[in-house]
Amino acid sequence: MASAPGPDLPGDSSEDERPKWDNKLQYLLSCVGFAVGLGNIWRFPYLCQSHGGGFVEECQGSSSVSYFWYRQTLNITADIDYSGSIQWRLLVCLAACWAVLYLCVIRGIESTGKVIYFTALFPYLVLTIFLIRGLTLPGATEGLIYLFTPNMQTLQSPRVWLDAATQIFFSLSLAFGGHIALASYNPPRNDCEKDAVTIALINSMTSLYASIAVFSVLGFKAANDYGHCLDRNILSLTNEFDFPDQSISRDEYAAVLTHLNATQPERLAGLHLESCRLQDFLDKSASGTGLAFIVFTEAILHMPGAPAWAVLFFSMLFTLGLSSMFGNIEGVITPLLDMGVLPRWVPKEILTGTVCLLCFLVATCFTLQSGNYWLEVFDKYAASLNLIIFAFFEVIGVVYVYGMERFCDDIEWMTGRRPGLYWRVTWKVISPLLLLTIFVAYIIFLVWTTLSYKAWNPQYKQFPSRQEKSYPGWVQAICGLLSFLPALLVPGVAMAQLPIWRRRKQKNVQQNMRLKLQDSKVSDSEIR
Repeated sequence: MASAPGPDLPGDSSEDERPKWDNKLQYLLSCVGFAVGLGNIWRFPYLCQSHGGGFVEECQGSSSVSYFWYRQTLNITADIDYSGSIQWRLLVCLAACWAVLYLCVIRGIESTGKVIYFTALFPYLVLTIFLIRGLTLPGATEGLIYLFTPNMQTLQSPRVWLDAATQIFFSLSLAFGGHIALASYNPPRNDCEKDAVTIALINSMTSLYASIAVFSVLGFKAANDYGHCLDRNILSLTNEFDFPDQSISRDEYAAVLTHLNATQPERLAGLHLESCRLQDFLDKSASGTGLAFIVFTEAILHMPGAPAWAVLFFSMLFTLGLSSMFGNIEGVITPLLDMGVLPRWVPKEILTGTVCLLCFLVATCFTLQSGNYWLEVFDKYAASLNLIIFAFFEVIGVVYVYGMERFCDDIEWMTGRRPGLYWRVTWKVISPLLLLTIFVAYIIFLVWTTLSYKAWNPQYKQFPSRQEKSYPGWVQAICGLLSFLPALLVPGVAMAQLPIWRRRKQKNVQQNMRLKLQDSKVSDSEIR
């Protein structure tokens, strides 16, 4: 997250024209807003949780929230093979989101620097409100105990650590390029070490803070579902054994069940009572859109003043996504401007609008009836492996190509102090080895795991549980392309830049030769 180092930069004419942050807080909030995103809310809590017919029948067989999400909102198909049509309401919402984003980033940090005060701080306000309310709800204690109780058997699985490693890339937004782009607008002499540590700590603490708020509410939902399960079983017992209404309380249910099981086991077995265990309801995990739009939404519905809580929650999700996209867009726009891809007379607003339009067009595939399946494909395969490869090349490029000593010299010039032994060992040995290990483990996981997805299929025997299906061959091919194609741009661009680099090197050699000749002529004339 260092701005371009080097003692010669202050004299660079382009440096004077480059926009600057109004203050250090703007930069830190922009980096925090970029790093702290939807992954902190719906991906990190999920990892903590998962490792520790007809339309009428479909509605009756599932919860009202699930039906509204999958049928009313997404109108989802039962198979990824059938794309379905574009859902115009989703398309309009997508267009509106990109329009808002464009208006925010239209002038780069000059515009986002003003908006970021709200988009970066508002989610913390909402999380605090949810935390205070969640801790007062029944079941919150059970949810927090579940969050902080490790499952030692699960922790022995390599998949857990692989998920943890890839999560940190999502959480910190590493190797996306956004941090480098945002830091490039800092003064050359900037304490980049302090910035990096500060942003990493804030991001990690935010993940923990968000998890406490989320699990307090999920604990309330689990306790509420557990209570409804007991009520259904109590109703069955009351009807079957002619107990007086409301004669069996939830606290007395276990004792009554034990008595009936001892006295009338056959009659009791014929009722096919549900298995009601609080732990089972806590174990029900969901990630991504499932956590945000189904599980958490169902919990909000049971809270007093549900509409107000829903507005707060979804407003928070929108601002989280918006602030994260500021960094993503800057990670694209800034290099294009610095590399001079377009002539200088082309306004920045045109370039930004073009990038936003192209991204919008690519994202229209998510508005299809099968769009949610494609969102999961991109979420699983488009980023994880590529980010690991990018980060590996970045570390190797800086430490072993650019040179450790040169890099440490740059850091010393910027911060006034030389990186210590911890940073040197981490950059030179630990980080490359960890990244290489994660890369190999991820490849092994992809090879030995059947690529599958969970489909919303009303015809499935265990509906409303989602049906596990294997991806068809052509989708598996796309998954493979998404996993490796972006990373191939690194050697591809390097090969394309090689002739340019050679020409520049040759030109520099010729310039040096001319300077030497001029110096020799001057010295000869002085001697004469």
